[in-house]
Amino acid sequence: MQAEDYGKSMVYLLSELPTLTVIENPGKSVLHQTLNHQLYYNDGGHGTHFSNPSSELYCTLESSSAVGSFTVYNSPSTANGGLHFPKIPLPSVTHSNLEFHFSFVSSFSLLPVSDSEHTLKNLPPPPLSFMELQRRQDQSLSQRKGQKRKLDDELHDERQILVPPPTADERAALLADVAEQVSVLESTFTWDEADRAAAKRATHALADLAKNEEVVNVIVEGSAIPALVKHLQAPPLSDLVQKPLPFEHEVEKGSAFALGLLAVKPEHQQLIVDSGALTHLVDLLKRHKNGLTSRAINSLIRRAADAITNLAHENGSIKTRVRMEGGIPPLVHLLEFADAKVQRAAAGALRTLAFKNDENKNQIVECNALPTLILMLRSEDAAIHYEAVGVIGNLVHSSPNIKKEVLLAGALQPVIGLLSSCCSESQREAALLLGQFAATDSDCKVHIVQRGAVRPLIEMLQSPDVQLREMSAFALGRLAQDTHNQAGIAHNGGLVPLLKLLDSKNGSLQHNAAFALYGLTDNEDNVSDFIRVGGVQRLQDGEFIVQATKDCVAKTLKRLEEKIHGRVLNHLLYLMQVSEKCCQRRVALALAHLCAADDQRKIFIDHYGLDLLIGLLGSSSSKQQLDGAVALCKLANKASTLSPVDAAPPSPTPQVYLGEQYVNNATLSDVTFLVEGKRFYAHRICLLASSDAFRAMFDGGYREKDARDIEIPNIRWEVFELMMRFIYCGSVDVTLGIAQDLLRAADQYLLEGLKRLCEYTIAQDISLENVSSMYELSEAFNAISLRHACILFILEQFDKLSARPGHSLLIQRITPEIRNYFVKALTKANSHNNRLKGFPI
Repeated sequence: MQAEDYGKSMVYLLSELPTLTVIENPGKSVLHQTLNHQLYYNDGGHGTHFSNPSSELYCTLESSSAVGSFTVYNSPSTANGGLHFPKIPLPSVTHSNLEFHFSFVSSFSLLPVSDSEHTLKNLPPPPLSFMELQRRQDQSLSQRKGQKRKLDDELHDERQILVPPPTADERAALLADVAEQVSVLESTFTWDEADRAAAKRATHALADLAKNEEVVNVIVEGSAIPALVKHLQAPPLSDLVQKPLPFEHEVEKGSAFALGLLAVKPEHQQLIVDSGALTHLVDLLKRHKNGLTSRAINSLIRRAADAITNLAHENGSIKTRVRMEGGIPPLVHLLEFADAKVQRAAAGALRTLAFKNDENKNQIVECNALPTLILMLRSEDAAIHYEAVGVIGNLVHSSPNIKKEVLLAGALQPVIGLLSSCCSESQREAALLLGQFAATDSDCKVHIVQRGAVRPLIEMLQSPDVQLREMSAFALGRLAQDTHNQAGIAHNGGLVPLLKLLDSKNGSLQHNAAFALYGLTDNEDNVSDFIRVGGVQRLQDGEFIVQATKDCVAKTLKRLEEKIHGRVLNHLLYLMQVSEKCCQRRVALALAHLCAADDQRKIFIDHYGLDLLIGLLGSSSSKQQLDGAVALCKLANKASTLSPVDAAPPSPTPQVYLGEQYVNNATLSDVTFLVEGKRFYAHRICLLASSDAFRAMFDGGYREKDARDIEIPNIRWEVFELMMRFIYCGSVDVTLGIAQDLLRAADQYLLEGLKRLCEYTIAQDISLENVSSMYELSEAFNAISLRHACILFILEQFDKLSARPGHSLLIQRITPEIRNYFVKALTKANSHNNRLKGFPI
């Protein structure tokens, strides 16, 4: 309850309401104290409890920088009989609310402040029972929205923090307290004023206990449910009953509230229903039909609706029982009730009843709830339009026919309007509902976009609320199944926030974003923008939680690959020429992964994409270096002529192979080589055909031309023997132990085929530790294939090599050769492909 006259003491008629709030001047240092026990006063040294329900007690509430106090009066206008309570030290805090929590028994009203106050008297603390001990425990807010249970509005949906179960002594004390309250309820089912007051106090006492979920079982064990259910109905009337009826509607309200709190467990829900509570609760929903409305009636109806909500929460059989008891028509009727809190409570109950219950859904629609619910969507009261959109969402879920009726009733525009609600939960529900409207079998995707849903949905993608981002991504994913919507979402700035959501650690949010992006990339108009903002890198670098998201990302990359041709490719080539350097690099990186092999020369040679990729290797950013290396690897793998060193190809010069039997055979030998003191018999005709080196030796002006014996001073016998065996046979087994010496000999005598065999064997031994020395070896003996193998290894293992000393110098050293390698390979690959297609070279 708020007091409108800021900065003054306020006088209140004490009530049963558990929370009384006085709003102080905003920004002022105010005080906060919680008093969970009932009030006592001092009469000669003994604490005495206010227990006379017929007495009207009034209270002033004051605060200062150090202390707070309250004064109780017999009347609002005089000081006679006033009992002033002691000032209680209060901690000073800066907050806009000053709250006191009471447990009183009289009705509530706001009255003028009295000018007179009584002097302060000392007040001894009252003795504590287990019940009071429970009341003193701290409480915290626990919002229960949508399908969650609704608790007391004045409590701000609060329930006590869970505490350890009561000890044996505490349990015994609790059972005694419960038994006392149950006894009161069982003996006071009359209209006698004292009985009604006692019954009211008993329902409140049980409700206070029920706020602690740890003791709910004990309350149920103490047979509180039948006693509370009994008081859901008014006692029988007689001619002797005084008018007006004492505490009319108050006991029923307290019982409904307590039962709603006890319905925390399914077994308790069933016990309450089996005790006959539903019939009485449905009757309470109709209390206003006698033409009378009052604050008490409104509060009673709200409590009854909330109790139905709690009883039916996640309980399919009770949802059906509510319908069978006739509970849906009065709840629908209450949607038009004048009191906003009653509207909210009725909508909350309908929301719960509609969830996963087709019969309930149908009856809600048959009762003509849709027009009123749609009006509620337009309410400026966030609590009302939140409940309304929740009801409609549950009605529409898995119900195509109801979805059509909802759209025909005019729900689309109000739901779109809720995307801009001040209530984030309403925004979330609206986004979810729009996603349902835009299902694959729906034709209203375009209408949703045309009516202005895209921009607020994109704004929601950037909300700090994870669920809000998730639902907006869900809705956009559904909308992105239409071609024109795809272009509109991207044009309105949807790409970047969706891509950012891929970094989320929430699996559902990640997947919704990935699915929306998959839809957007179906439109060729979006592909260039997707690549320009780094979308391909986001997809490649993402750490995705669920397999479905990984599959979706893979399909998106495949879809992009299929669209890199024609006008899309031309636009990307244009961007690679004229846009900022960062954009040029993103395009080049993406094209390395996505382009067709036939387009590689056009992209990377003719339009200088290769220079952009190689430039990344020298970047100051390790991430850019790695991206460049990975892209170059991908580029190499796509070119059919680019692969690690293969076995030697056929010699370009026709060979004459004498065969194995002539190796080191004196028969018909016309030349002898002296190697390490041993003779190796050879044949000039075979040597002349093997290489230019031997042709120069025997046909040129060298002394070996006519020599019978030729000394070989720098080659070991086993190396020379293998070299000659290759010359005679055309092949030889090269082991790793001899490969480098054999490579040196093959290079000396220009035996290209043997060099390739040696390079192939050596390349199998390239490692992180020796790649630098291997590259030096390839340079020393002009081993082109080995050099290319080193380049590919460095690119493939770039991430691991980058952590090693000397890595940067190695990259600088080999960069020119990397460029030569790719220029030659891409040019050759393109010429080869053109030849296969019959194009002129």
